[in-house]
Amino acid sequence: MALEIKQTLRLSQQLVMTPQLQQAIKLLQLSRMELQDLVQNELLENPMLEETEETREEEQKLDNEEKLDDQRDVERKASTESAGEPEPKGKDEFDWEAYAESYISTSTSQSIRPPEDLPTYEQTLTKGESLTDHLLWQLRLVEANDVTKRVAMNIIGNLNDDGYLTTPLEGIAAQENVALEEAELALILVQGFDPPGIAARDLKECLLIQLELLRVDDDKIVELIENHLPNLERKNYPAIAKAMGLTIEEIIELTKIIHELEPKPGRAYTDQEPQYITPDIFIRKVGDQWVVSLNEDGLPKLKISHLYRQLLKGGGSSLTKEYVQEKLRSAIWLIRSIHQRQLTIYKVTESIVKHQKEFFDKGISFLRPMILRDVANDISMHESTVSRVTTNKYVHTPRGIFELKYFFNSGIQRIEGGEVASESVKARIKEIVGLEDPKKPLSDQQLVDQLRENNIQIARRTVAKYREMLQILPSSKRKKLW
Repeated sequence: MALEIKQTLRLSQQLVMTPQLQQAIKLLQLSRMELQDLVQNELLENPMLEETEETREEEQKLDNEEKLDDQRDVERKASTESAGEPEPKGKDEFDWEAYAESYISTSTSQSIRPPEDLPTYEQTLTKGESLTDHLLWQLRLVEANDVTKRVAMNIIGNLNDDGYLTTPLEGIAAQENVALEEAELALILVQGFDPPGIAARDLKECLLIQLELLRVDDDKIVELIENHLPNLERKNYPAIAKAMGLTIEEIIELTKIIHELEPKPGRAYTDQEPQYITPDIFIRKVGDQWVVSLNEDGLPKLKISHLYRQLLKGGGSSLTKEYVQEKLRSAIWLIRSIHQRQLTIYKVTESIVKHQKEFFDKGISFLRPMILRDVANDISMHESTVSRVTTNKYVHTPRGIFELKYFFNSGIQRIEGGEVASESVKARIKEIVGLEDPKKPLSDQQLVDQLRENNIQIARRTVAKYREMLQILPSSKRKKLW
């Protein structure tokens, strides 16, 4: 087989991801807090970047004030010369030593020292008490041998956020190399701590522990918890009454006592800090128009360092200039990418306002079905770009704070034609359930019938899905007898 070399010409298209494009895409999908962290890291790593707090309007204002001061100095100088008075000292001839001496003497003589018994800054700091901290504090107060305390500490460390022990007790005994009986003693010790019902292995044990600690001595309640919890969850009181040989009224009275117990004893203790949302953009109504404005508060304002820019003009080695040029390009790319990110967010939000104007004017019932392609075609961008912009970006409106993705909804057909947004249907379901009779809650089929009366064509399984998304219980579990 002979080998030969050929030269061919081929024409093809391919997308080349330049570093600048990669950085722009990365910045586009970052949330506000992630962008702030990235900018702070760049400020530390790139000496060409500097943070300025002054906007262009402020800089222009300062320039105007300086010009006005210079004009006043010229006029004052001319007036003093014409009057034959000696010219006062200029700015450079100010007696700073006398000013410093007078400042030191007055400040030391008139300063007010705070009382020595005031708490320090560290003493004023605080944090929420976690469930683990609360239980370990109680463990340090009880009298028990070291082995029992060590196993109890292991049990406390294996509790979930609701206060339940999810790890098998046999596994904890094996980890601590103790007998199962010793682990059970440690478990009983922890179960006697506050809050009542802690360290239970299931709901039944949790409720029984609380009854014991509260000294509720009623065999009927214990039997109800031990044998009839599934029917109690479904509120099937006739079946419970028949099995226990009691009337429905007696079962209801027992159920009232059980409802006073805490099924999740650990949820009252948490050390998690609340997460606050800072909107990326504001939508306000000015006159008859909805106005979009970016939230620049908290975002560092970047500029190119004047000092390092002079290094490129002055002398220096080639390595130094190459390093400065590389950092300069990186700084310019970052500033442009942030500007492009903000501009893209603005364009997308402006398009959303145009498509969802009725929502802002009249409320959630008038939210229109909308997909990413609608906005992408409107602003001449790709759908993936719109998807990145609407992820983890929040907008503040007179109707509340929403993620930008909130305004993109699938459509539900109306009986008389047209579509309604799925979020509007969810809001209507929530409204109907809120107005129902608690003693006669509406089933999913009844919700379907009421939605049809509102000109909304929807299947029962879709109503059930939306109800679960809204965390609304089924009608059998929403029913209240008292």
